[in-house]
Amino acid sequence: MNSPEFFKRDHGLALPEIAKLTGAADPPGTARTIFNIGSLDRAGPRDLAFFDNKRYAASAAVTHAGACLTTAVLVNQLPAHVPPLIVAQPYRAFVQVARALFPDALRPSSLYPAGEFASAHVHKDARLEDGVTVEPGAVVGARAEIGSGSVVRANAVIGAGVRIGRDCVIGAGSVITDTLTGDRVTIHPGCKIGQDGFGYVMSGGRHQKIPQVGRVIIQDDVEVGAGTAIDRGAIHDTVIGEGSKIDNLVQIGHNALIGRHCILVAQVGISGSVTIGDYAMLGGKVGVADHNDIGERAMVAAGSRVISSIPAGERWGGYPARPRMEWLRGEASLRKLAGRDDAGMVRRGSANDGDTE
Repeated sequence: MNSPEFFKRDHGLALPEIAKLTGAADPPGTARTIFNIGSLDRAGPRDLAFFDNKRYAASAAVTHAGACLTTAVLVNQLPAHVPPLIVAQPYRAFVQVARALFPDALRPSSLYPAGEFASAHVHKDARLEDGVTVEPGAVVGARAEIGSGSVVRANAVIGAGVRIGRDCVIGAGSVITDTLTGDRVTIHPGCKIGQDGFGYVMSGGRHQKIPQVGRVIIQDDVEVGAGTAIDRGAIHDTVIGEGSKIDNLVQIGHNALIGRHCILVAQVGISGSVTIGDYAMLGGKVGVADHNDIGERAMVAAGSRVISSIPAGERWGGYPARPRMEWLRGEASLRKLAGRDDAGMVRRGSANDGDTE
């Protein structure tokens, strides 16, 4: 069972409202109102579910959902007591409804009322627009600027000269230095953004630190997951493009240029001076070596190691990463080879009464 008490909602949605929102046909003969969302196997009479894959037909057949978004192909597998809402893409429609039911779940909320910052440490030379909330223990440095509607959560640090746009959220315990952000940016707790990049040169038998004099630029509508680190540039800015979504525990090195609407899943590591094109997607634990380019709309499979540039639109995977079909053929060949070797070991063992030494 979900716990909607954590998220405010003013009212539910009647089925005609859901139909209008999603473009579905209004199911006849029902005035039911939906207040919550749920999976097929757990949804109750006040919940909305979705059914978009025949693998879940068994759950669909016994669901108690108050209504279900599904396709014309699958609709006959729902129980007669469940009103169907037929759409082309049930999951997309389900997300639309969930966003309408729970608007407060779309960004972290503050523990304090808008405009509160009396208990925080805000430098006298900082500039805060009306409606900015800075929670207790947070620090806002000299010349920092924060736009209206933004929230700085407890114990976060906004460094000197940092600019935070409007309707942003800076998560608890985050540290933001040498950074400019756009509007509607969400930084989840524990992020470290704008620290110097990892750059040294050997001189006289010692590692000499290279000054990192660039910035981090985070454009509008970016979301950065908890515990992520983004280094400022060394000789030019590190840039995160508009609408990109970065998962938890991602490392982005100095001078990296991340395009618009990219997806970087948990534990991705981006080395310095990497360029990633618009709409690219990197699965969890992908590592990208320095000075490589990943083209627009390219996709890299989870766990891959990228040591050369990837052309636009291609799908790569493996260690080292290579085009998808080449990678899969290589994996298949290895499995066949391993199978032959295993069989050979069994035959040799049988000839020696089980002693393979």
